[in-house]
Amino acid sequence: MPNLNYRELRRRYELDGPKKTVEHLSEALAEGDLHPEDFSLRDLAEGLIPDGHEWIRMLDPRNSGSVSVREAADGVDVTAFLNVAGQVIYAKILDSYTQEAFVVSKLVDTIPTRLDGEKIPGAAGIGDEATEVAPGMPYPHVGFGEDYIETPSTTKRGLIVPVTKEAIFFDRTHLVLSRAAEVGEILGLSKEKRLIDLVIGKTNNYRWKGTAYDTYQTASPWRNTLADNELVDWTSVDAAEQLFAEILDPNTNEPVLVQPNTVLVMPAGRHAAFRVFHAREITYTATGSATTTVSANPLARYKVVDSRLAYRRIVASGETTGNAKKWWFIGDFKKAFAYMENWPITVTQSPTGSEAEFNQDIFVRFKASERGAAAVINPRYVVRSTGSEF
Repeated sequence: MPNLNYRELRRRYELDGPKKTVEHLSEALAEGDLHPEDFSLRDLAEGLIPDGHEWIRMLDPRNSGSVSVREAADGVDVTAFLNVAGQVIYAKILDSYTQEAFVVSKLVDTIPTRLDGEKIPGAAGIGDEATEVAPGMPYPHVGFGEDYIETPSTTKRGLIVPVTKEAIFFDRTHLVLSRAAEVGEILGLSKEKRLIDLVIGKTNNYRWKGTAYDTYQTASPWRNTLADNELVDWTSVDAAEQLFAEILDPNTNEPVLVQPNTVLVMPAGRHAAFRVFHAREITYTATGSATTTVSANPLARYKVVDSRLAYRRIVASGETTGNAKKWWFIGDFKKAFAYMENWPITVTQSPTGSEAEFNQDIFVRFKASERGAAAVINPRYVVRSTGSEF
């Protein structure tokens, strides 16, 4: 743990200003040079607040009873302390919000939007209509048909981390950071579960040209679910890849130009997936043939991830545990799904001297919030395989 020099931090704060100081701390925390646990709320207060030792002493009710002492405390500038403490708490919230367990959140793109649900237009594909142009002749014009999808309304989620006077006085920094971690985890878990529910087909919010469709179809207008296709070897992957070959763009009737690059499996399929996708070579013997072919593994290009949360969400959707363990997904997740984000995880602080400070001895509160919605962008870019009929 670094031995932080709080007086030097105060000096840099005064020389560089609050914005640059917080930026430097943010970079150090993001790069791992500093960790939230390296800080002490009491030491921060003593180092960054003018006459910090005296200010800490005045948190004791026995020393804050007189009018003169209360007036002195009210006039103290605590801005530097709040700015730095806020950055430390934000770093802890963000670390839990983006933890490695939230696998699916990292597979999809985040699309910033200022709208509460929106209609995303697109020019309908024209197919291969390029015609030969004779020398000196004008190029023909191409018309575009209307094509659009509608994304769901966004929702706001948030929680508050309180910092009490006791937390500063008794230096309960660990307790405050634990609460901050819980806030980040709860908000991150909410986002992850909403995205997972889209990926597995529990939630269906794909609206194309004003009509709602389930993400996974067994026939028309596209087929992207495959039953009885447990991930066993390369032939399981081949069966899913062949399904992509049959999916057509509804506007052009041409094959959807998808290059599947990611596979999502359940924990029970982790080791099978490792064998399938990381084997150096594969062996194939055609039925009735005496010839065995050995070749390099063509599946090594796939990124493979597993998710315990996805498995539990499949079970929660009504699937038996035995069948849920056999589910797996393949495709280009960034083209199939997205998180429509009004604003990312954001931390704001309450003003000092609020009613909560008088009633509950809460010196300051940090509010973490984010607003967004998980959306299906194009379900034709992902195939779901199950262990039995769905």
